Amino acid sequence: MTTKTTKYLSRSSGPDGRIAWSHEENENWAALMARQLTCIDGKACAEYLAGLQRLNLPSDRIPQLAEVNAVLQATTGWRCAEVPALINFDKFFALLADKQFPVATFIRSRDEFDYLQEPDIFHEIFGHCAMLTHPSFAEFTHTYGKLGLAASKEDRVFLARLYWFTVEFGLLNTPDGQRIYGGGILSSPGETQYAYSTTPEKRPFNVLDVLRTPYRIDIMQPIYYLLSSIDDLFDVAQTDIMAQVAEAKRRGLFAPTFPPKSTAQAS
Repeated sequence: MTTKTTKYLSRSSGPDGRIAWSHEENENWAALMARQLTCIDGKACAEYLAGLQRLNLPSDRIPQLAEVNAVLQATTGWRCAEVPALINFDKFFALLADKQFPVATFIRSRDEFDYLQEPDIFHEIFGHCAMLTHPSFAEFTHTYGKLGLAASKEDRVFLARLYWFTVEFGLLNTPDGQRIYGGGILSSPGETQYAYSTTPEKRPFNVLDVLRTPYRIDIMQPIYYLLSSIDDLFDVAQTDIMAQVAEAKRRGLFAPTFPPKSTAQAS
């Protein structure tokens, strides 16, 4: 979703559609899987855990995209799209509008296990693909892609906040307590623990409020928005989101709850 530079080089699949991951890359996946499965225990939402069970991801190697696609297509009609480490917004929205979820085909190095600014294959598959087996989440993501594809550059900035506070950093307020469905939290041990601390502010989900809330990608999130049910995303997808974008533009943004980037320490 960005055009910034990256140190990572994505791998390309061969004629058989498979990527020849190295032993070290597979070991990194195994270590990330083991650590994060422990970290999200009792914290991930039931819908995510059900999706993870459907995907049946290997614990000892990076899954091939065809393995993930077989499950996604059978459940919601989605599939993964092999992309470079970074893609622009036009490509990002076009893929979502076509029910293709972009997966960068590289995996983080050991020295960036705890924090990675660009999304890697662990973030995309472990963090997001399990939720894409859920019809409401899949419908919301598809609608979001179609809206973004047709939106102006200015409107896309507002839409990015909707994606950020749902698909990436969304929480549920369930009868059993707070649960995580956002992939940016589910794939990060630090963010998982932080989301359950008393430090961040938890707000009830409201589309207009979300569209007006500034965020930064390089810090722990000071604000999370909580849905009452994952099916609320389906309801959001049926509303006139672009009318809400217009209203958000009219009202303007809320004051940031974080310091300017020039003086803040990244987390």
